[in-house]
Amino acid sequence: MILALDGSPVDGRAYLDVVGLARHAPAWLNDTVSAWSTYGLALFVVLMTIGWWLARRADAAASVTALAVPVVVAVAFGVDTVLKLVVREDRPCRSLRVTTLEACPAPGDWSFPSNHAAIAAAAAVALMFVSRRLGAVAAVAAAAMAVSRVWVGAHYPHDVAAGVVVGALTGLVVMTVLRGHLGALALRLTGTRLRPLLVAP
Repeated sequence: MILALDGSPVDGRAYLDVVGLARHAPAWLNDTVSAWSTYGLALFVVLMTIGWWLARRADAAASVTALAVPVVVAVAFGVDTVLKLVVREDRPCRSLRVTTLEACPAPGDWSFPSNHAAIAAAAAVALMFVSRRLGAVAAVAAAAMAVSRVWVGAHYPHDVAAGVVVGALTGLVVMTVLRGHLGALALRLTGTRLRPLLVAP
């Protein structure tokens, strides 16, 4: 038997309040939130693609910055996954035994921190280095993703808050470090087969 932490003493009451609101919300609202919670990360892929496409028409340094965004997201996901394995917090739907919009994940699918929130926050912060406008859209979408994960019952509020912190810090650190080596990296990569990804013909 795997020892799992119970996160309900932290903000279980707040979680139950949100899940209770969802239980009495209109079907169209719950369907919309559930769809966003499940498929909303695709929007960040679209924003990253737009960021790269626009950057490619600027210069190689901008393209390198844009292409770094999915790398940042992958790093944030990795950090978040490691934290999940270290903390091993049970899902709130298991600890509190409540019916939720999203099916309760299997035992061992840990709750803290939220992967969805970490990915969304990492993408939003990294996109700020590419385009303030795209970053602002991503930031709003990341906040909506974090809220939706509690609404559907997948996470406690502290899970998504921690996921946002993990993603945002990862994005800030990696993109700041990259910015210090941007010129040299762009120059090196434009001399390789990756040049078509960096500079528009």
